[in-house]
Amino acid sequence: MSTPSAAPEELTKPKMTHREVLTALSGLLLGMFVSMLASTVVSTSLPVIIHDLDGNQAAFTWVVTATLLTTAISTPIWGKLADLFNRKLLIQIAIAIFVLATAAAGFSQSPEMLISFRAVQGIGAGGLAALSQVLMADIISPRERGRYMGLFGAVMAVATIGGPLLGGVITDSLGWRWNFFVSLPFAILALIILQRTLHVSPRVKRKVSIDYLGIVFLSAAVALLLIWVTLAGDSFEWWSVETVLMVGGAIVGTIAFVITELRSKEPLIPLSLFRNRTFTLATIASIATGIAMFGASVFLSQFMQLARGATPTEAGLMTIPMIGGLLVSSIGVGALITKFGNWKPFLIVGSVFLIAGSYLLSTIHYDTNFALVSLYMFLLGAGVGMTMQNLVLVVQNTTNPSEIGVASSGVTFFRSLGGTIGVSVMGAALAAKVTELVTAGRDDITAAIMGLGADAPKWAETLQSGTLPQVSTMPESLRVLFEDIYAQGISHSFLIAVPFAVISLIAIVFLPNKPLTRMTTSERIQASEADLATVSVPEGMGVLAATGAVRTMDAGDAAPSAASATAAPGSDR
Repeated sequence: MSTPSAAPEELTKPKMTHREVLTALSGLLLGMFVSMLASTVVSTSLPVIIHDLDGNQAAFTWVVTATLLTTAISTPIWGKLADLFNRKLLIQIAIAIFVLATAAAGFSQSPEMLISFRAVQGIGAGGLAALSQVLMADIISPRERGRYMGLFGAVMAVATIGGPLLGGVITDSLGWRWNFFVSLPFAILALIILQRTLHVSPRVKRKVSIDYLGIVFLSAAVALLLIWVTLAGDSFEWWSVETVLMVGGAIVGTIAFVITELRSKEPLIPLSLFRNRTFTLATIASIATGIAMFGASVFLSQFMQLARGATPTEAGLMTIPMIGGLLVSSIGVGALITKFGNWKPFLIVGSVFLIAGSYLLSTIHYDTNFALVSLYMFLLGAGVGMTMQNLVLVVQNTTNPSEIGVASSGVTFFRSLGGTIGVSVMGAALAAKVTELVTAGRDDITAAIMGLGADAPKWAETLQSGTLPQVSTMPESLRVLFEDIYAQGISHSFLIAVPFAVISLIAIVFLPNKPLTRMTTSERIQASEADLATVSVPEGMGVLAATGAVRTMDAGDAAPSAASATAAPGSDR
């Protein structure tokens, strides 16, 4: 039996140069920038948007939750598609869906319309979240990825710092609707650059089967759980018929999803992944990271505007310390991991920062010294920066290369799911606490309104409507009361993130400390194919030369041979 001649040629193909990698990453980086900019540019203006659309606190929470929900649900779907179809085409489709839905949201006339478009936006965001990780693994090895994480950190910083500032300026000068249109030119440019610069290996053509039932059951289970968390205690009692139906439906949907995944030829989330201890523990840790990351981005902006009376522009400036912590930690830790190849200590320190930041933010009041609030935000941002991308990195390092898509998207899915549930629970806790404090302080609020003279009827009607107030425009006597109420409510909601951050630390401590391979996903797949080819030829034939080429290419790695590259996943099970 002859050996396929393509294998040695592919294996001896030189690695991409630094310039070639940068060129390939350019469109991917711009795509991520578009995604983050479209999300962050509206973050500081959301209180104004919900106020103008006559929405309440529940509407505020659902505008965020709708995007996170569809992002979480669609992420594993995109990840599975990445293992089956052309990844370049998929990420271009994801960008198009995301930006068109974002632009459509700018024409919203009601909270419900805005929530609907944000839900569609999340479908595209799920694709960008999953596919960017998969494509990175295609062209950059885990050991070398830290060198390029600085670029991703810079993109995240520009979008995350610049987005809220730009959104605040646009809202204060042109109106909030223009926030939804600003990302369109960047999206068009990203599509053009991706088409010209991103070149990925073609997928092996084979008959594929889409797990439609799995998609339905997963969507139903997650949606029912989040709708229950958001509405319970407000629209109906925690212990009620609605609770039984929604929680029961979520449990049934989860059981049906597990059964479907066990029987499916192409499961959406292969349950065999959970045999890998690294994947399971990283998934648990990702949930806490998601709660901290999304919870902070949503409620810190609300804290600045509702508890400190800031304008949207000022709120964007005031959240810079958190983004600074994320930027410094993600770039610095990425470089250190590449240099020393040791990732675990940084993840442990990051999880400790998550605990400290979440707890300290639960102690803030409307008059807390802003220097202290900045320190707390910096700690939380540093914790997110150290853990978020590196949890995906360690999973990709030990996962079978044929399952990189579903494994990467699996971790991202649980991070998004954690964030979605976290925002829902924190939003529900905030709404309940605010209602409780308004009821307890009714006499003081009434006295403040009565002291407004001719303006008293207007403010009484505004507060009775249930619409999210614009605290910065309130008279001084009312503003102080509501700043205190919202500060207590938001700080109370941050306390929810603390136990999850503790669980994250425990999971990270028990992560197997596997050395990072220097091989990209494409090289690992080629090495695996070469190993399979050696089985069918006598010892001493030319295929062994191909194996030697792999050893040379992977010099310095802890497990240099092609065989060890494919055995890594199994060694952790």
